[in-house]
Amino acid sequence: MKPARIVVIIVALGAGGLAAYLASGSDSPPPPPPQVKIETTDVLVAKSDIALGQSVSANDLQWQPWPTTAASPSFIRRTERPEAIEQLSKAIARSPFVVGEPIREAKLVKANGSGFMAAILPAGMRAISTEVSAETGAGGFILPNDRVDVILTKKDRRVDNSNGTNTVLDVQTTETILTNVPVLAVDQIVEEKNGQHSVVGKTATLELTPGQAETLALARHQGTLSLALRSIADNNDQSPPPKPLTPALQATAAPPPPKQEENYKILMYRGVTRETVSCDTDCR
Repeated sequence: MKPARIVVIIVALGAGGLAAYLASGSDSPPPPPPQVKIETTDVLVAKSDIALGQSVSANDLQWQPWPTTAASPSFIRRTERPEAIEQLSKAIARSPFVVGEPIREAKLVKANGSGFMAAILPAGMRAISTEVSAETGAGGFILPNDRVDVILTKKDRRVDNSNGTNTVLDVQTTETILTNVPVLAVDQIVEEKNGQHSVVGKTATLELTPGQAETLALARHQGTLSLALRSIADNNDQSPPPKPLTPALQATAAPPPPKQEENYKILMYRGVTRETVSCDTDCR
């Protein structure tokens, strides 16, 4: 073999070895990134699921590290309230908690010996029940925490003088007396359980203002009450305040027939139009 060819082979082998060495050196892993220390604070969380209306015990709560920058001011911090577990024991859950959820005092209430419903009822509100059935309660699809309108259907009396005689007629009327009111419970059920989709109960407990409670109590004696289920999309709507009771609803008996010789006014229906007619001695 010629010396020149031998030199070329040696140079090629040397170059290949150098390339392999450089390639093996480039496979070394990069140095690990520097560890960033996250500042944490102990936050009180639910150790297990807490249902609506459940009395909270110390075994249901625990402290858990939480990133300080992500901790809401409403969270309970161990540095500020180290005895919070003991302080919140025997409180009643106004809303359910899931395991690991931070505890907020706005969702708890101290019963102080009161019943569950009195404990969760907001200040200034009243709980009042009304009888319902499958027909008057939306077929049983009304559940606690839904919102409903209350409709009154009743018999009303009207004076018909179209033929020259004062004839008292019984007329069926209906009107919405309360709008957008929350349902607290259906019978003794205060929350949806086991994936139930409907509850056919005999009573529905509503959350009302004192004035609305008086309206409902009076309306129960005037006719039949029905609950109309509202769409969940309407819950945030600002509905108009409930209208006052009509004079016909407040009356417990029909007025006596008017005298022919005196001036008076009556209500007449022409098709679906209601008109107030003034009369002298006769109405035709």
